[in-house]
Amino acid sequence: MARIYQLIPCLMIVAAAMIGCSKQDSSSDNGTGVTAKKQFLSMGTAPVGGAFPVVGGAIAEVMNDHKEAFDWKVQAKGTKGSQENIRRLQQGDLELALSNAAISYFATRGEGTWTKDYDIRAIATMAPNVALFIARADSGIESIADLKGKRVITGPAGAGFQMFIEPILAEHGVAWDDITSINATQSGSVDQLGDGSADAAFLGGAVPTGSITQATSTFTVNFIPFDEDKRQALIEKYAFFHPATIPAGIYKGLDSDFQGLNVGSMHVITAAAQPDDLIYEVTKTIWNNRAEIAGKHPAGKALNEKNITRDTGIDYHPGAVRFYQEAGLWPTSEAGGQAEADGEAEADGGSDESGNPEAEKADATATSDS
Repeated sequence: MARIYQLIPCLMIVAAAMIGCSKQDSSSDNGTGVTAKKQFLSMGTAPVGGAFPVVGGAIAEVMNDHKEAFDWKVQAKGTKGSQENIRRLQQGDLELALSNAAISYFATRGEGTWTKDYDIRAIATMAPNVALFIARADSGIESIADLKGKRVITGPAGAGFQMFIEPILAEHGVAWDDITSINATQSGSVDQLGDGSADAAFLGGAVPTGSITQATSTFTVNFIPFDEDKRQALIEKYAFFHPATIPAGIYKGLDSDFQGLNVGSMHVITAAAQPDDLIYEVTKTIWNNRAEIAGKHPAGKALNEKNITRDTGIDYHPGAVRFYQEAGLWPTSEAGGQAEADGEAEADGGSDESGNPEAEKADATATSDS
């Protein structure tokens, strides 16, 4: 019996340590005079080379600099991209993530390559995701139809690029089986194009996208155009495709505006099960400090009134909705207000609030980490 009593203090110490290591249990005064709950948040991003890791890092850094109701520590984590992020949100391995809205759309419905519905919610819609095929100028590839029989990099393994690449190819008369699909990260894609291991790659990201900039500084690039009638057909057929223009001069060798596609906006997502008060504070912090996020990466400029509550086909988290309603950002009419917001975003690509049309074009070309 005496031995049992001797063990009790040790058990109490172990229990206290376990509580201290949990994701949300303790509280502290963070300097604001308000007792804040401690919270450890992991944000899933994507492989190095695209915009997701940089944008996710910017959001995490700004959130760590601004704490009120929650004394949180936010860590941006590299992942394989949207599909892994969605699965890990559902499993509780991540609290926040960046995703491609097209992939999120299919995930919530259990369609495409998804075998079940995923219960995820939107927090903030950001920049459009403009992606395109590029090839070396000496490859002989001048059109998407020319990709038949070629070795084409279609994104990292498990990232989900096929969800929007396959319909693009099909509209241009190229079946998925007509190409040899190669998996690689965006930075790895540039290496493989450079050494001839691949003939073309599907790349994109918030302007400027590091991988495309790297490619244009390494070899002469062909920016493979969409057939205009096919581009318009894709926009009509699929809700997640929208027109987007890459301005001339953004990349070396791009001498005229490139008429491209938004293949699904970048957005911040979470699991439906996350507490409303936590997601309310996350949303509030992102919105109130959006200028700081934009200062760290141009994609942050898309955190504006026209984009942030845009309907991407999945529900917003109730905590986010509550903040947007209080801030006067939530559309008053689901049918009218939201449609108007979408139309404006397509017209100007998401304003940087400076009135600079070139900056507005650049905002339209956003992220392809998926």
